[in-house]
Amino acid sequence: MTGQSSAPPGWYPDPDGAPGMVRWWDGAGWSDVTAPAGPGVAVQAPPVRAPTVTAPEPPAVDVRPDPGTPPRRTAWVVGLSVLGLVLVVLIGFLVGRPSTGGDDETALSGSSAPAGPTFPPGTVRIVDEAAGIAYPWLGEGWYEYDLSEVVETASVAGQFFVTQEVTPDGGPFIAQCTSGPLSPLFGYAGPGSLRPTVAEVADSVRVNYYPAPNERRVLRDESRVIDGAPAHLLEFDLTWDVGGYEATGERAALLLVDVGRPAPALLYISIPNTHAELYGVIDRVVEGVEVL
Repeated sequence: MTGQSSAPPGWYPDPDGAPGMVRWWDGAGWSDVTAPAGPGVAVQAPPVRAPTVTAPEPPAVDVRPDPGTPPRRTAWVVGLSVLGLVLVVLIGFLVGRPSTGGDDETALSGSSAPAGPTFPPGTVRIVDEAAGIAYPWLGEGWYEYDLSEVVETASVAGQFFVTQEVTPDGGPFIAQCTSGPLSPLFGYAGPGSLRPTVAEVADSVRVNYYPAPNERRVLRDESRVIDGAPAHLLEFDLTWDVGGYEATGERAALLLVDVGRPAPALLYISIPNTHAELYGVIDRVVEGVEVL
């Protein structure tokens, strides 16, 4: 991503020009993912780009004609010299340009192949028919979830991106926003059991998906009403000190919604602290949940 500047870290309008999207600037480079502009994201004024580097001017050439030379010859000499310089620069650009074998957009952006299945053009929301809820797609850089099934839900839909390709257990580490109907293993007994059930789910994900030992600090443990349906939200930070992991912690949120079916809908959002600038998407997703 181009556009280095001396601007302080923060959210800025996407330098690729995606309307309504912002991208994180850490003071030295741009993040891989974008997020929709909105509540929870303080958008800064666009960073000042580095000055454009221009090629040094060629040394001046004395093109004064000899006596008796027609005046128009001077113009031809200058014109040919400039044309030659342009051709040299153009040839150098074409020869030095990397060949990607992809389309023009990929060559211009310098991006590699997608890290996961992409959503269809025009996608704005993720609709999980099995769970009975829909929620916002978080934009460029978030891919359609296609990883392994989880024990907490009977099926999985949603979005993710990889934050570490290989961890000590051999698999990737990811940021995710996924959903599904709660597994029967948790014995859900109606709206009155939302809180103890989501606490049991939180214990399950802590054991199944995070380095151990780890410590948990609860941030929110509250009843909610989601699109008219009873729900419970449990948000917490996990921290660990385990070698081989780039992240030393993660913020996670579990939202359990009684959608009027035998199984409530579970929404699971997790952001490693290597991408702490994205913590704000938790509120955006939770506030954007609709019951089908």
